[in-house]
Amino acid sequence: MAMDMAHKDHLLAAYHGLLAAACLLLCVLAEALVFALRRSFTFYLVPVSAMLLLGRYRRRAAGGAGVRVGLVDFSCLKPPRRLRLPVAGLLEHLELGGFFDRGSIEFMTKAIRSSGMGNETYLPPALHYLPPASTHAHAIREAHMLFFPALDDLFGKSSVPPSAVGALVVNCSGFCPAPSLAAIIANRYRMRADVKLFNLSGMGCSAGSIGVDVAAGLLRAHALSYAVVVSAEILTIGWYCGKDHGKLLLNCNFRTGCSAALLTNSTAVPVKYRLVNVTRTNTTANDRSYRAGYREEDEEGITGFTLGQGVGRMVSELLRAHLLTLSLSILPWREKARFAAALLLSMRRRRQDKLAGSSSGASAPMPDFRAAADHFCLPSSGKPMILRLGKGLGLGEREMEAALMTFHRFGNQSAASLWYQLAYLEAKGRVRKGDTVWHLGIGSGLKANSLVWERVAVADDLAAGGLDALGPWMECIHQYPVWE
Repeated sequence: MAMDMAHKDHLLAAYHGLLAAACLLLCVLAEALVFALRRSFTFYLVPVSAMLLLGRYRRRAAGGAGVRVGLVDFSCLKPPRRLRLPVAGLLEHLELGGFFDRGSIEFMTKAIRSSGMGNETYLPPALHYLPPASTHAHAIREAHMLFFPALDDLFGKSSVPPSAVGALVVNCSGFCPAPSLAAIIANRYRMRADVKLFNLSGMGCSAGSIGVDVAAGLLRAHALSYAVVVSAEILTIGWYCGKDHGKLLLNCNFRTGCSAALLTNSTAVPVKYRLVNVTRTNTTANDRSYRAGYREEDEEGITGFTLGQGVGRMVSELLRAHLLTLSLSILPWREKARFAAALLLSMRRRRQDKLAGSSSGASAPMPDFRAAADHFCLPSSGKPMILRLGKGLGLGEREMEAALMTFHRFGNQSAASLWYQLAYLEAKGRVRKGDTVWHLGIGSGLKANSLVWERVAVADDLAAGGLDALGPWMECIHQYPVWE
């Protein structure tokens, strides 16, 4: 099957190349006839028509204008029970480690207790040691522990062999070994020689959305059948043992997790979701935004990731620019008209207040994003930040539930968190055919990336797959939501 798939891909690539060459030759001949015979300009319709027909055919061959890139399935790792570390155990662990001073322990204790994290989160084996074993070898072993079970599950339930994958995109911000993480996966699964490997590092919590965008571009540009996007964070080498409070927050919030998503643009392959929209915005050119999240050494030479001063304000500015672009694409026309009218009215009131020398203090109107999406997967950066972001978007408790419960159960798993939230929504049976799901990721740089998915398959996962369909939420979904 793998050889047939690879052979088919090569034949399709050759066929498309031959078709493009024939179209180019036809255009050149039509141009030559115009000049040689001095005929009417109607000859120009020949190359124009040929190019339009070729473009239409290529779009249809790549999955069609309506289907485009689809999500076949995805998997989320549920780490082994032995790696569980309750909050009380973690705090005791910090005390016994001997490398944190009293001020650092008190800071992390306060941050962890106020974050909304529960007692069922996981840390990799190396961080259970006293002191933690932050070595390269331990980090490689953590990568194996994350990637292989998630990919085994994905290939198993999708019935797609690894040798059929034409592109692999792996994102992990803080760990970039040689050979790369993508090469480690390709070696383990004996992927074919022409598989396109990409390894994204330093992209932050929004790297999962970037990975999907990269994979979608590869599927559209090449005659590939499948692409896989793997998202994880290797915590073994990211643990900070210094005294800088700005670098201690990652110890408090980040936990073990991994996701793997299988994408295709073949109309012959049944998919669960269709990729409707990809919107990417960054403010990296702004120096304050660039320094909002930074990996550097402290005064003692210990490396850690710093959340800079004023990061909340910079994220707000980023989101304003991002949401303006995104809303033009995903909001229905009725909501666009309502928002435009509200915005004009607000500007008129401000102008009147300015002339009168007073200020009403009214906030700027916001579009109702609940009209654009049925379900929301938000950056999983702790309960206070999730609530702040959700309220800023005009979302209610139910719309923020997936993000809050995922952080409570699994912590912040960086780019993989959005997939755990989608798994939560599916386990609750809330995503129905025709529903849209909005993935919003925010990462260092700063950058904001959004994916909008539409459910195209009948949502009967639980009936078809039993408890296995619950994924990482198996055996615990009935306990959620938990409201403290």
